[in-house]
Amino acid sequence: MATTVSFSVDSPQGPRTASVAYERTGTGEPLLLLHGIGHHRQAWDPVLPVLAVERDVTAVDLPGFGVSPQLPDGLPYDLRTVVTVLAAFCKAIGLDRPHVAGNSLGGLLALALGREKLVRSVTALSPAGFWTESERRYAFGTLRAMRQAALAVPVPLIERLSHSTAGRTALTSTIYARPGRRSAGAVVAETIALREAAGFRQTLAAGRSTTFTDDVPGLPVTVAWGSRDRILLRRQGIRAKHIIPDARLVRLPGCGHVPMNDDPALVARVILDTSR
Repeated sequence: MATTVSFSVDSPQGPRTASVAYERTGTGEPLLLLHGIGHHRQAWDPVLPVLAVERDVTAVDLPGFGVSPQLPDGLPYDLRTVVTVLAAFCKAIGLDRPHVAGNSLGGLLALALGREKLVRSVTALSPAGFWTESERRYAFGTLRAMRQAALAVPVPLIERLSHSTAGRTALTSTIYARPGRRSAGAVVAETIALREAAGFRQTLAAGRSTTFTDDVPGLPVTVAWGSRDRILLRRQGIRAKHIIPDARLVRLPGCGHVPMNDDPALVARVILDTSR
């Protein structure tokens, strides 16, 4: 069950109140989990039980996704602002320099938090921001097509499709290499989350000029890429390694763009190994 916290964030027009929904479970050192664009915190459900044994885990709905409201007027969806919002969120709920793991957009945010020394370690799963311009256009076109497809299919049909492997494949094979493993309920919920993602357009617009070009020195960093990622191609991991030379680059065999569902045990191990 999600809890929502509101907190103040500075903007050029003065303080603004932002709100973020989150779920917290487990014991140990703090670990923050950040999902990708159009998704929601439940993307992490397959790995939560393992992570929570060793970590105090907080999975968030990023602003404008899941059940978190959009950012208020005066707060754009650019990387710097969202990092500031996440830092204020951590302060509001008492997370002191957590470890962080993120996927896609969340991976980019995790690396940016690491660059600002706001976290203890970073695990970035298929992070955004290491693309060429043509790769970015391809990824954004794929994401827009996914969103349009989700908007075009009536919810009753989404529910019917989710009850068969073929239907779940039709709905989610762009992000999962093994879509048949996802439960019917999870597929329905994440397809509706994509339909209703109020921050989708603004996040894509901000991402047009976003690349990650800085090293993240002084803390453990792992960049992991699914071998069957169909949105952000795995060669981008090689670029990430050149930019962050001390990062550990890990291949996730048989995993797609959202690897937590394709191989939960492997993804949990990669996150825990980094945070140790």
